[in-house]
Amino acid sequence: MSDLSVSGRTAVITGAGSGIGRALAQRLAAHGSPVAIVDWDEEGLQETADSIAGPVLHRKLDVRDRQAQMAFAAEASEWAPAPIGMVVNNAGVTVSQSVSGAAVEDDEWVMDVNFWGVVHGTRAWLPILERQGSGAIVNVSSIFGLMGWPTQSAYCASKAAVKGFTESLRHELHGTGLRAIAVHPGGVATRIVDNARFHHDDQGGTDHGKLSADFAKVARTSPAKAAETIHRGVERGKDRILIGPDAHAVSLLVRAAPVRYFSIVRALDPLIRR
Repeated sequence: MSDLSVSGRTAVITGAGSGIGRALAQRLAAHGSPVAIVDWDEEGLQETADSIAGPVLHRKLDVRDRQAQMAFAAEASEWAPAPIGMVVNNAGVTVSQSVSGAAVEDDEWVMDVNFWGVVHGTRAWLPILERQGSGAIVNVSSIFGLMGWPTQSAYCASKAAVKGFTESLRHELHGTGLRAIAVHPGGVATRIVDNARFHHDDQGGTDHGKLSADFAKVARTSPAKAAETIHRGVERGKDRILIGPDAHAVSLLVRAAPVRYFSIVRALDPLIRR
């Protein structure tokens, strides 16, 4: 097993009750990894655990709870049948609302889950990986961590914060044998929009169902493909992992037109949503 390989080593995954988290747990388990998984959705988490044949530890957990994250890290590190290969801070939520008309508690919810959940998970596991002398912290940002989008200010801010936090950590870990990796998914077919707190969409609409339908049109990457991309990216030593052709396109667009990118996106929007 190479120093970069995580297959066969214990994987820790938040937000594992559905979507990318579930697919990643299933993929890594199929590659011989024991998995320690958490989610706020207890029913979904149980379904994930039941789908895994190998060693699995699952606990209901609110990633906003720093003490709960610390307690789970202590429990899971004692349980782990193999060294920790990677810790994936994946849990995420969103709200669709304008900046001027925002419900502040919804913005706080998004920041607490998406950013502070990542920070708490990183700080809970980092001392364990440092004692071990190896392992990867894998923090899931988004293409919205690379760009802004109307009515997604809190989500974009939270994911940009994850990017900055993870890249800063990566520089701190240089030469230690530990890694910090930022993941930027594009449109992945998950339930994040279905489960969003909704006020209105970027076109002024107030139909949550329409937003979900529009998202389904652009969410063209499956969770299984996203999990494969993350797994392979970590094992290839990548520091930043882009998921889906849309993520690669956005990365190039933002670099080429850092101020005007959204006018280009808006012009292409009718074609994208067809």
